[in-house]
Amino acid sequence: MTDRWARAEERFRQREAERRYRRNDQAWEDYEDDTTVIPRYTDEDHDEVLAAERSRRAAQQRPQRAERGEPRRGRPQRDESAPPRRSRGDGLGGGRSGAASARSGRGRSERGGSRSEERAESRSERRRSAPSRGRRSRAASRKAAERKKRRRNIWLMGVLFVALFAGAAVFAGFKLMKMFGAPEDFSGPVGPLVVVQVHPGDTSNQIAEEMQKKGVVASSQAFFQAAVRNSNMNSVQPGYYAIPSHSPSAQAVTALLNKSSRVGNLVVSEGRQLHDQQDVNTGSRKDGIYRKIADASCVGTGTNQKCITYDQLDAAGAGADLTALGVPSWAEQRVRDVPDRSRQLEGLIAAGTWDFDPSGTPEQILKQLVSASARSYESTGLLQSGAETKLNPYQTLIAASLVEREALPQDMGKVARVIVNRLAANQPLQFDSTVNYALDRTEVATTDADRSKRTPWNTYAMPGLPATPISAPSLNALRAVENPEPGTWLYFVTVDKQGTTLFTESYSEHLRNIEKARQSGILDSGR
Repeated sequence: MTDRWARAEERFRQREAERRYRRNDQAWEDYEDDTTVIPRYTDEDHDEVLAAERSRRAAQQRPQRAERGEPRRGRPQRDESAPPRRSRGDGLGGGRSGAASARSGRGRSERGGSRSEERAESRSERRRSAPSRGRRSRAASRKAAERKKRRRNIWLMGVLFVALFAGAAVFAGFKLMKMFGAPEDFSGPVGPLVVVQVHPGDTSNQIAEEMQKKGVVASSQAFFQAAVRNSNMNSVQPGYYAIPSHSPSAQAVTALLNKSSRVGNLVVSEGRQLHDQQDVNTGSRKDGIYRKIADASCVGTGTNQKCITYDQLDAAGAGADLTALGVPSWAEQRVRDVPDRSRQLEGLIAAGTWDFDPSGTPEQILKQLVSASARSYESTGLLQSGAETKLNPYQTLIAASLVEREALPQDMGKVARVIVNRLAANQPLQFDSTVNYALDRTEVATTDADRSKRTPWNTYAMPGLPATPISAPSLNALRAVENPEPGTWLYFVTVDKQGTTLFTESYSEHLRNIEKARQSGILDSGR
């Protein structure tokens, strides 16, 4: 009997083990997640719940059986009609032995009935708890997947942080090496000259970057360090400089401060013309603007010197592509109508100091100068002038060039008024400066033959203004024409070599003033 109960108990334990750790395939089929994590069960929690449930159900069933008169399960029902069974101990002392056997049989019967109840309750509990186990299985799977996802995200964030930290460390190390290490610098020998521009307002840092860009120095840091050690860097002027390439930074700074390194710096005096002229009295050559540009374009010395020539500039200035020459739109049509193409840019390069890039072509150099001059002219209000004088911008420029050649600064407003009054009266201007413009050899006085020669510029031989400006006017001359001094003058003449000029509206008085000029010798001709 003992062995039978032991085997039954062993089978119960095996079924309980299979039930506890068996995977519910139906629950996993219902679960939509793709995780492969197997839910984890805790034996202690399950045993406590199962024991409590068994105790509760057993307590409920005992009173019900007692009321119905049902015998306990596992205990055989006695037949009242059968004679009582006696044990071998019946007799004198058999009462105790029989009673003991009865008690022992009842104990085994009660234990068997209790275990049968437990097995029935266990089967019923398994049927009831199957859906809840499925739900617990899906919830556990989701939690396991979430834990796995969190661990993966934490790992990725850690890797990213490590990578960022490593990159920052490398960058900081590189910056420290550049900060505390000597910057890259050339050690020589130097290379050919290159042209470097210093813009207005450039700082030492900006100049250093331009030097590195043009290949003068190996690094902007090296040039900047050399520049801050030289107090003369504050005297550097905007413009173009010829500096040897591949120079050590200290030598590059020294070369920049050397006045001989300045190139492309042009000074155009007031009243200067494009082409060279020769003075009748002295025989000396008066260099024109093209000659001045050619001299300023030279880069280098000796056999290595490179220059734009006078003839190259003259040919470029006669080109038909006015846009390539920088001619402003307000002058373009009148320039196209100029009878002599070599003089079409006359007056479009203003008097003043200019900087140009000498490494450019002749056309590029002329365009740079003409464009800068146009901006300078327009700054005076040229495009808005003419309401009172009835002159368009190009005509105003022509009149300003006449004022520049005929008057001293203090008389410019009066000479401008004479021009406006005579044009309004359709009276020839009769300026000697317009006669000299077309001559190779010039002087203050002119001959009757010169004045009678008809040219597009000779205002003795025709009314109105000349075909082009006759010189580079100053901004003061331009302002004088834009706003001429009020007056009724029609004539003026310079009566001495000091520049004294007399103005009048009477022709007879003008003839008397001319006589004074002759007596001073200013009108004597050298031809």
